[in-house]
Amino acid sequence: MVKPSTMAEESAANLRLWIDPKSGYCSHTKTFHSLRPPVPLPPLSQPLSLTQFTLSLLQSSTAKPTTSVLIDAASGRHVSYQTFLSQIHSLTLSLQSLALSKGHVAFILSPTSLHVPVLYFSLLALGVVVSPANPIGSESEIAHQVRLTQPAIAFATSATANKLPKGDDKIRSIILLDSPEFLSMLDRDGSSVTQSDTSVEVNQTDPAAILFSSGTTGRVKGVMLTHCNFIALIAGIHAFRREPDPTLPDGQGVLLFTLPLFHVFGFCMVVGAVATGETLVLMERFEFEAMLRAVERHKISYMPVSPPLIVALAKSELAQKYDLSSLRFLGCGGAPLSKEVVDRFCERFPSMEIGQGYALTETGGGGTRMIDSEECSRRASVGRLAENMEAKIADPETGEALPPGKSGELWLRGPTIMKGYVGDDKATAEILDEDGWLKTGDLCYFDDEGFLYIVDRLKELIKYKAYQVPPAELEHILQSHPDVVDAAVIPYPDENAGQIPMAYVVRKPGSNITEAQVMDFVAKQVAPYKKIRRVAFINSIQKSPSGKILRRELVTHALATGSSKL
Repeated sequence: MVKPSTMAEESAANLRLWIDPKSGYCSHTKTFHSLRPPVPLPPLSQPLSLTQFTLSLLQSSTAKPTTSVLIDAASGRHVSYQTFLSQIHSLTLSLQSLALSKGHVAFILSPTSLHVPVLYFSLLALGVVVSPANPIGSESEIAHQVRLTQPAIAFATSATANKLPKGDDKIRSIILLDSPEFLSMLDRDGSSVTQSDTSVEVNQTDPAAILFSSGTTGRVKGVMLTHCNFIALIAGIHAFRREPDPTLPDGQGVLLFTLPLFHVFGFCMVVGAVATGETLVLMERFEFEAMLRAVERHKISYMPVSPPLIVALAKSELAQKYDLSSLRFLGCGGAPLSKEVVDRFCERFPSMEIGQGYALTETGGGGTRMIDSEECSRRASVGRLAENMEAKIADPETGEALPPGKSGELWLRGPTIMKGYVGDDKATAEILDEDGWLKTGDLCYFDDEGFLYIVDRLKELIKYKAYQVPPAELEHILQSHPDVVDAAVIPYPDENAGQIPMAYVVRKPGSNITEAQVMDFVAKQVAPYKKIRRVAFINSIQKSPSGKILRRELVTHALATGSSKL
């Protein structure tokens, strides 16, 4: 009798025969597989928190105890790895003394600061579920998030605490990160340790974080992600990290974080940077010229960014006034970025590379990415499938799985996929099927070399007569106009056509470009059914923290204003 493990190995070997080594497509299962070598993961039966796993990887890095892990861009204050680890240990002990324990939820409402990463690592070490929210959210939005997560404690600042719910929904315990009480918790015993050592046994399948989806297609949802979700992601980041640069201090890069730490992109990048022993320069609030100053002052080598910043750098004259020569790589995700914008950026900054990636909060930051110069040269793509991931391209009408070159809805499966939406089984079942496939809602295709291309959001396609018009395509064209700083395209109801493409345009300062000129510029580059048929000028385009255009708000505004201009 053949042993089950041998049968499984033979089955896997037979499956590999069907997989195209160039595209990763399996003609037998109609599934795309990652072209990267599999990254081994700790067995799920092994108790292991994300904090333990990350700090174990840190030990193998070239970072010294005196290496700065965190730098505040505004004040210039540094925190060394030695101090950082000591603070994690001290705060973990302090939180335990508050009877905060495994399974509790901690709601965090704070702008980016040197304290937030320490808080994340300490809470995760205890098995406490981290739930960070946007500190500029409205009171009603925050109340909704609190109802979803049912936190045992909240961490806020003196500027944000007043937004927390009052009355019956009041959170029983609130700690202010800018208070003497919290500062004393960071220095409980003053000991220097190499790793946060607690007696709490955390299972990898335990929930680690509830992160909030952008809510651009409905009310905000709480995405439940486990320790093993993040461990899989960080293992991949560590395995495919770039080689240490001998010209840099300790051989490691210096990262500037313009991303909010409550967003999945920022959350994962902070943990990944600590795992590889890098230095993080944090900005409490983003301001374009302050970002340029920080790059020059701290010799930033790498920045994770959202597309609007790439657009700004490609078009701004201000960027020419600063020394950005240390900046070598920009990791871009969160929203589509057109090839034309990347081309313009690389023409202006030839020594910099842009590595695009694709992920959702629901995929735990996992999806696709670019890991070397050859992949970064595919400027219209968002990279190849990440390690240990699988994908399908499903026909939106029939659900049939499609081969390379065919567009359909992207489905993803792998170890980083969320557990589900908190308190919303119906929404979970709609997006996550019984076989573990997550339906992204994005219209995409893979080429014959395994590169993924985003066409548009399925739910955002404009239905003009019998045609489907992707807003992202028109936005990319509009952004290529020298007099346009930014643009967004939305569906506008029309009695004859059903919907027509309407553009919101941000003019370049001093420009007098007209509605007719905008429409003519696009019309010359697209099929007739894709033409812009309505234009409104606006001072700025509303976007989520990850750079996604908030189309629902623009549609609501367009309907409220009718034919009036902005």
